[in-house]
Amino acid sequence: MLLPSRSKFKKTFKGRIADIAYTGTGFTSGEYALKAMESGKISSAQIESVRKVLSRYLKRSNKQIIIRIFPYKPITKKPAEVRMGGGKGSVEYWAAVIEAGRMLFEIAGEGDDELIMQALKMAQYKLPLKTKLIKRLI
Repeated sequence: MLLPSRSKFKKTFKGRIADIAYTGTGFTSGEYALKAMESGKISSAQIESVRKVLSRYLKRSNKQIIIRIFPYKPITKKPAEVRMGGGKGSVEYWAAVIEAGRMLFEIAGEGDDELIMQALKMAQYKLPLKTKLIKRLI
């Protein structure tokens, strides 16, 4: 699973998620992509499960999977049945904050369009956000 090697602060504020993304909305090096259509958070476990689905579905083809997001935000949680007070809970997992319009995953490499679109369709089921399949126009 992805997580930062180190961070300046152990715990962060909850924060607010912006409506739309201004950066990270275009292609970098891939021909096919998954684009977020709504804002939210994606945990490192969810990113890992999408990576596994894509790599298993594409098997040994000459496709490169590019992960465009990274879980940099620590999400804390207090244990069950604990009274109020006593400070902030411990870090439960790491999450990536996603704005609408951001590219999440890209696939680079020539090959079967149908296979790639089917792999991205399978990856959509693993994500908690609405996403859209996009093909680069050349």
